Amino acid sequence: MSTYRSVSVLTLVRGRQKHLDHLVAGLEAQAFPPDELVVAYMQDERPCIEMDGRFPVRCVRVAGEPMPLAAARNRAAELAEGDVLAFLDVDCIPDPHFVRRAAEAHVHDENGVFLPEVRYLPGNDSGWLSSDGSPDYDLLTSTGVRHPSKRPLDETSFDPIADFGELWGLAFIMSSRTWKAAGGMDEEYIGYGAEETDLGQRLKRAGARMYWLGGTICFHQHHHVHKPPLQHFDSIIRNARLYRSRWGEWCMQYWLDDFERRGLVKRSEERLEVLRQPSASEIAETRQGADVLFS
Repeated sequence: MSTYRSVSVLTLVRGRQKHLDHLVAGLEAQAFPPDELVVAYMQDERPCIEMDGRFPVRCVRVAGEPMPLAAARNRAAELAEGDVLAFLDVDCIPDPHFVRRAAEAHVHDENGVFLPEVRYLPGNDSGWLSSDGSPDYDLLTSTGVRHPSKRPLDETSFDPIADFGELWGLAFIMSSRTWKAAGGMDEEYIGYGAEETDLGQRLKRAGARMYWLGGTICFHQHHHVHKPPLQHFDSIIRNARLYRSRWGEWCMQYWLDDFERRGLVKRSEERLEVLRQPSASEIAETRQGADVLFS
């Protein structure tokens, strides 16, 4: 790189201590270490972070129930000092090139938003670390599976994306200036769903450009998913209505369509009406097994 760019890696956590341990191990294995890790934790106790001191770690507590995802990302971004903000889900293990590629992306386009490849891992009680405590990247590479809706990035360096709806909350990178120009995330989104889709619209409105970013892979650690996510029914309904009021269209349509087929909601071009709440047994039935990697 011709010009140095400082990189802050930002993550959110509630529980999932083992996943956080793996993320930190991935950052310690970076060829180009981050300038800092910023952790916004949505729980009472500060998470335990053990590391070798290659970079500082700063934490901020974000209270709220249900999970204040938008607010937590905003608090992390406010605390971050880097030129580049590399948002990484706590479930992800970055490969050794993640931070280097984040810095290179900023050089490529200071007003860009960059989406690296994510590959999904099955359940593994033994974890994904080698005997020396670093990620077993050979095992991760041979095991991780690309989401079927995402294109391969093996031959990609920087590839423009026209649809800002592609913004994926698991891993995304932009300059702190671009984040501020978009106004960060809308904190009226509370709980699960729509906050990252809304951010995509805010970035588009602010004149940002979006790219697929090749040359790095983030490995998503397994956790059980629901198809559809009925456990987040109330948040999805609330946030879908909010998004419709902001942007004049529905988001999360694949989930809303599924809710409608189940007789839970009725949706028109203008309105989303709740007909009944999902039962506990319905929610339990949507929980997928360890072999299901994504929703």
